[in-house]
Amino acid sequence: MSNNNTKNLNLSSLLESTMKEVLKEKVEFILQEEIKEVLKNEPVGEKNSRNGYYPRTLDTVYGRVEDLDVPRDRKGEFQTELFEPYKRRMVAVDELVIQLYRHGVGVRQVGKIMKSLLGDSYSQGTISNVTGTVLQDIREWQNRPLKKRYCALYLDALFVKVRRDTVGKEAVYIVLGITPEGHREVLGFYVGGRESSNGWSEILNNLRERGVEEVLLGVFDGLSGLEDAFLRAFPKAEVQRCVVHKVRNTLNNARKKHQTELAQDLKTIYRANSFEEAQAALLELKDKWKKTYKRELESWENDLPVLLTFFKYPTDVQPYLYTTNLIERLNREVRKRLKTMDSLPNIEAAEKIIYLNVSDYNDRWARRKLSGFGLAKEEIQDMFDNRYGKK
Repeated sequence: MSNNNTKNLNLSSLLESTMKEVLKEKVEFILQEEIKEVLKNEPVGEKNSRNGYYPRTLDTVYGRVEDLDVPRDRKGEFQTELFEPYKRRMVAVDELVIQLYRHGVGVRQVGKIMKSLLGDSYSQGTISNVTGTVLQDIREWQNRPLKKRYCALYLDALFVKVRRDTVGKEAVYIVLGITPEGHREVLGFYVGGRESSNGWSEILNNLRERGVEEVLLGVFDGLSGLEDAFLRAFPKAEVQRCVVHKVRNTLNNARKKHQTELAQDLKTIYRANSFEEAQAALLELKDKWKKTYKRELESWENDLPVLLTFFKYPTDVQPYLYTTNLIERLNREVRKRLKTMDSLPNIEAAEKIIYLNVSDYNDRWARRKLSGFGLAKEEIQDMFDNRYGKK
């Protein structure tokens, strides 16, 4: 090893040692102040006093602090806010483990990272216990009351590999809503089984039980039976079939040499200024492509009303309504976190990662509105009033 490398190592060790010593002093100072406050606020007539110290090893995000002096009182009532009883980790360490897990870092990899930080590895059981505290949060989140009104509900599913004796794909149902003010919110997610209209029906009924009553529009793809399931749950709502899915399916049936031209022609339908203009554009396409793609264009003609429902809504918000892009963008991010793990050991492991990500998105979205909803506020209010009655 060169002299420079040796000096760097020595300097690094010195800095680490100094940092831990400073941290130890600061933590012990806080503990002293805490017990002073506890004893100072003792009720009149109650007798309590200090009772020495006990040694404690504490894991922090800066490394492991050895022989920390934790003060005691004679009644044994003192408890610091810095860490929980019988735990040797500060809350910040648990939060670090959870955030690593949220980003799709597997249990083994988390253990290695913690070893590099603390000088000692965390067992898979310890890491699972730390992330397991999230499960209670998930149950509360999945049962939280929801708002009464949503302009649109977006339904979409992604798939994740889960081990149940053997590895198989499980559906993750996700529901994203847009409030009348333009805030996005993930209303719920549900993991397990294969995607089906029956599965969606249970989820939609759960949304109603949690307070969702008035919905203007449901936006989703063409899964068989899904439209009927949605309208049973929200009979006064309308359905918007995802135009992007329809275009994609049409192009998949087209010859490669025609795909670019056909894609441009299809845009004249859903980028039209009105339903009538879109109908005229479809007639032109049928005339142009009738010999080559007669069946595909007949499918467009049959589905046109449900593909162009968005034309009934204010122009300022139409770009958000004709496609499931909003929820697909979210799903891509969630899928990215899950993809780093080849397969997950159980449903709960998938739920933890998904929850940590969607709750983070909800926190961020609560501070931002989609553009256009402010301008369309009165029109949206009128649509709710006409369909559900004035409040």
